Amino acid sequence: MSAKKITMRVTRYRPEQEDAPTEQAYELEFPDDWVVLDALNYIKDDVDGTLTFRWSCRMGICGSCGMMVNGEPKLTCAAFLRDYYPAEIRVEPLQYFPIIRDLVIDMTDFLHKLKAITPWIVRDEEKPLAEGEYLQTPAQLADYKQFSMCINCMLCYSACPVYGHEPEFIGPAAIALAHRYNLDSRDEGQEARQQVIASSEGIWDCTLVGECTEVCPKRVDPAMAIQRTKVATTTEWAKSMLMPWGKQ
Repeated sequence: MSAKKITMRVTRYRPEQEDAPTEQAYELEFPDDWVVLDALNYIKDDVDGTLTFRWSCRMGICGSCGMMVNGEPKLTCAAFLRDYYPAEIRVEPLQYFPIIRDLVIDMTDFLHKLKAITPWIVRDEEKPLAEGEYLQTPAQLADYKQFSMCINCMLCYSACPVYGHEPEFIGPAAIALAHRYNLDSRDEGQEARQQVIASSEGIWDCTLVGECTEVCPKRVDPAMAIQRTKVATTTEWAKSMLMPWGKQ
């Protein structure tokens, strides 16, 4: 059986040489079990050592190999070449982010937004270590487990048209993670997070296109997290208006 050949068109951007990104084509033979990341590693190792991209685990866990593959945000470690053959494959950096070099994006904006929602357990007062851990029931864990599966791959940001048009939008992954901690029975930081996620750049910017959930490789469902947060925020607002005596 003859080896399959496929053409990959890869974004190249070397800021010391070019004013804007360009495209370079590579033709390669591939076995049936190769993914796009395998092809990129082959190009870098055996064809063109100047090609630059991020990756780490190759197991869909680290989230660092996210790129645009034929216009869709994908983890390149999970995008099989055979699924695109015999058509060409276009590999680009995640859209809506500044490009540092080739397929590498600047993550600064995302990291600032992630930090803004306080993605850790907040306690008003910590109990002494001698008293042991904060226990949870299986049901309490189940409340937030789905939203804890995010790997910060940023595919949802590249799929989100709101983030594309309004870069101030906090974005799906950050809001989903805020929802995760707000649901955690050990956490007491919801009020502080609310100042961020219920702001004009937070949940109310979302128009429920749902593309964030479609591209999520871990089925976190950030669209659902955003809508649940909208409901909870509206409910709390209504309670404060109708029963102001109930708010201490």
